[in-house]
Amino acid sequence: MSVEKKPRLAVIAGPTAVGKGTVVRALLEKYPHVYLSVSATTRAPREGEIDGQDYHFLSHEDFEGAIARDEFLEWATVHKVNKYGTLKAPIEAQLAQGVPAILEIDLAGVRQVRQQMPDALFIFIAPPSWEELVKRLQGRGTESAEEMTRRLETAKLELAAKDEFDHIVVNDEVDRTVSELAELLELA
Repeated sequence: MSVEKKPRLAVIAGPTAVGKGTVVRALLEKYPHVYLSVSATTRAPREGEIDGQDYHFLSHEDFEGAIARDEFLEWATVHKVNKYGTLKAPIEAQLAQGVPAILEIDLAGVRQVRQQMPDALFIFIAPPSWEELVKRLQGRGTESAEEMTRRLETAKLELAAKDEFDHIVVNDEVDRTVSELAELLELA
């Protein structure tokens, strides 16, 4: 008689341009039953965005109320304007149903989640090298030189925090990285 293991929340973070989004999308294509947490925000929806799918769009008042009721695993004010956060209830509901859940967030969010859910699985996605990270960021061609400098400074801080995580996964090749994540999440 085997005892089924309950799924854990997997918290995934890493520096800019490391390929977190690409890896998570590829993982979800291969394992569509995994739940990807949808963030809440106070910003207005952009054209084509769907409430509950792209974000949970909340008014500033509703977001503040949710903070007061301790409904977030983590939250932050971004650029001194809008708030973003991860609601506990949807993740807890998925885990209670036996569905593995993933949360892709920044380092500050990781630290908040660790306080709220210390039994979560914390995974850091690392680049094969600093040079490769710089090359990937430059290759995107979406940031100004000033923005690239800012992102690379933040990446240095994030890389320095990698030992705060349970596992470090080097994203050298997407399929291999997805396979390693699947093993850590006990999907494979």
